[in-house]
Amino acid sequence: MLSGRIATLGRTAALGLLASVCLLTTAPAGAAPARAPLPERMADTGGGSQVLTAVAPRAGATTGTLTWWERRAGRWTVAGSAPARFGARGLVEGTARRQGTNTTPAGLYDLPFGFGIEAAPGGTRMPYRRVHADSWWCQDNDSRSYNRWTEPRPADCRAAESEHLVTYRTQYANALVVGFNYRAPVRGRGAGIFLHVNGRGATAGCVSVPADALRAILRWADPAKKPHLAIGTAGGPIAVTRY
Repeated sequence: MLSGRIATLGRTAALGLLASVCLLTTAPAGAAPARAPLPERMADTGGGSQVLTAVAPRAGATTGTLTWWERRAGRWTVAGSAPARFGARGLVEGTARRQGTNTTPAGLYDLPFGFGIEAAPGGTRMPYRRVHADSWWCQDNDSRSYNRWTEPRPADCRAAESEHLVTYRTQYANALVVGFNYRAPVRGRGAGIFLHVNGRGATAGCVSVPADALRAILRWADPAKKPHLAIGTAGGPIAVTRY
């Protein structure tokens, strides 16, 4: 009886070994290992557990993909994705950007607050400001309010050099401020870079997505998780992985 059991166990082990060999020999030759999630290949994600990546195929592209990621159980997972639009003249390194060039600044940025002509979507946790008739974003390089929300527009901020937010009813229905050139503004580098709702085409330098995607991002973003936005290309000098 004992010898019969040993023989049976021996045959079972042999069959298991044979199955393992078959699995190994039938795997595709030269198959590349799965790539790590994009945030894991980035040099920096902002130090939190939420990050958005806005990736264009090349520097001159005006379209690409925005993906929002969340770190769970030690691994980055996709929370959502949407087609994205960039500046009419593509992307440029943020530190080299010049105002008025219709380029989107590549780099890693925080998201100071949300705003909109419409109310914040239910569940929004980000600080959120409603746009009023006297809400402006000052882009006047000679103003003390350069690259700031002003309400009302100050005397030293020319209307011709600013955005009257309420006039962009589609784009600014809901939006997020991108922290490009925001904390310590450099004159001439650029002002008023937002993540906003799509208009008719390419942007003047912002990143835009469909309205439903923007609302989903506002419901998802959690200030406690330090969400950041990384803008870049799939490869080359301004690849998103360098940020």
